[in-house]
Amino acid sequence: MYTKEQLCKKITEVFPDIGACGINISVEYDTANQAWAVDLKKGDHELKTFLDEPEADTCMAGKQCVSLGLQIAQLRKNIESL
Repeated sequence: MYTKEQLCKKITEVFPDIGACGINISVEYDTANQAWAVDLKKGDHELKTFLDEPEADTCMAGKQCVSLGLQIAQLRKNIESL
């Protein structure tokens, strides 16, 4: 198993432009959903997504973070449309 800090670090490694864009990331394990809750914020915009354990494991292995990538793309779209 890994910590929320390790998962957050991996996310910023996989998506290095998150930091460059000034997007704040928070990661917490949500026991009710049995998934990692990833919260992305920039200014007044916020998107929350859940990574189930198998997907988080895949992301931690450096293979892919598909749903998170889609959420990041949506956040960028929302911000750029302002």
